[in-house]
Amino acid sequence: MTDRTAMDPQGEVFNFAQYLLDRNRDHGARLAFVDDQGTLSYSALAQRIQAVAGALQAAGVRREERVFVLMHDGIDWPCAFLGALYAGSVPVAANTLLKAEDYAYMLAKSRSQIAVVSQALLQVLQEAMAQGSHELRQVVVSGAQGPLPAGCVAVEDWLTAQPPLTQSAPTHPHDPGFWLFSSGSTGRPKATVHSHANPYWTAKLYGQDVLALQASDVCFSAAKLFFAYGLGNGLSFPLSVGATTLLMAERPTPDAVFHRLAGGVGGQKPTAFFGAPTLFASMLASPILPAAKTLAVRLVSSAGEALPADIGERFKAHFGVDIVDGIGSTEMLHIYLSNRPGQVRYGTTGWPVPGYDIALRDDAGQDVPDGETGDLYIRGPSAAMLYWGNREKTLETFQGAWTRSGDKYTRNEDGSYTYSGRSDDMLKVSGIYVSPFEVESTLIAHAAVLEAAVIGVLDADGLTKTKAYVVRKPGQEVSADELKAFVKDRLAPFKYPRVIEFVSELPKTATGKIQRFKLRALSAGQA
Repeated sequence: MTDRTAMDPQGEVFNFAQYLLDRNRDHGARLAFVDDQGTLSYSALAQRIQAVAGALQAAGVRREERVFVLMHDGIDWPCAFLGALYAGSVPVAANTLLKAEDYAYMLAKSRSQIAVVSQALLQVLQEAMAQGSHELRQVVVSGAQGPLPAGCVAVEDWLTAQPPLTQSAPTHPHDPGFWLFSSGSTGRPKATVHSHANPYWTAKLYGQDVLALQASDVCFSAAKLFFAYGLGNGLSFPLSVGATTLLMAERPTPDAVFHRLAGGVGGQKPTAFFGAPTLFASMLASPILPAAKTLAVRLVSSAGEALPADIGERFKAHFGVDIVDGIGSTEMLHIYLSNRPGQVRYGTTGWPVPGYDIALRDDAGQDVPDGETGDLYIRGPSAAMLYWGNREKTLETFQGAWTRSGDKYTRNEDGSYTYSGRSDDMLKVSGIYVSPFEVESTLIAHAAVLEAAVIGVLDADGLTKTKAYVVRKPGQEVSADELKAFVKDRLAPFKYPRVIEFVSELPKTATGKIQRFKLRALSAGQA
């Protein structure tokens, strides 16, 4: 049994779900979550978390066994995630934008015992289950309408079939808490394991100490809960201060975002808005750009990709609110280098978040002086434990107390940091990593394609988009639109190349490796 007084992230017992319930036990009537279907108070959230935990226990899910969470953002998502934590099992947050083969890999990797899935995603999950060798004990369906397939149960029926669990598992702060998947250079997602204490530290050091979120805030994150960024914005940050979170299941188009910022859902007008540069650029280009006076936003946060200065300046000019840009990662769980309210320098990623140390190193591992580019390393309390089942990548990324980010930065005289690019060939498009290798492999699978190379190029707003250079097979013809559709059919939609240029050959080294830096130079010369 868990002693509530022992809830200490540096002690012997710490269960993050119990910690949040303790923080809000006097806020019972206050709204915790609002989505398109309704609202959930803090007291109802506590009851639902305990009901999920009881259902998992009754189903035979044991401590540290995994629970696959594949849902669009809505009230059931945080209940499933926190309920699993409360029970001591380990939720695996899955990206809702992927394909069946991706989910088959994740299920096998995690050996998840139960899946909680939105009904709209049930078919792709079933396709994944049919492809893989791992079998789930049960599939729990959120938002179920009508009869369900065999082996599936509606979430409401699942929660009411047995008593709730009224005592949280006595987990240690460094026990495995949850998994997030981070894409690797080969395109295979890496299973990043975080402890129970890690979300406490990000909520304390960034959500509270930097962003200064308050119980009176209404938080709205365009980044989804399955992202490390969205998980902080929409769950751990607001719940740690007793605030309200507005959840959105649909894709974050400018129209959908404006509707919610204007209070179109439940009459809740967000005061804290979390987005990414691609979205901000689309919002500013929208013909229905609302007037600042119609909104209640006092804080705007950005991450996922570097924020071009022009977008930040134009956003501030229209809405009267700065965009607080920062950089985080799945491996560090949230932001560790950031501008801050009242201290924004556009064109930079700001200053180290107190509680985190930053180092810039050269290829020999030595610190580089100010003004020179180096590889970014981070030391802080929210670093992930490991990549599950991937010792090589674990040792490469988690080097003692330091985490290698894979980003290159320069340190400015005022102590701020400026982004210089990725250390490898990985690209961030709309805040999501894209592996050039994966896209190239898909293009090459087309019967008319001989070779392909993918790079990142900047659009008119200074945001990264994918561009593919393609060599066609002799005598074969295929259009750019056909190839884009071909990739879209086989990969997640955000991965397809936005621009395709046909060339007679690709630049290569003597050993046959594609020289992407020459393609980048070529593309820059064409801009």
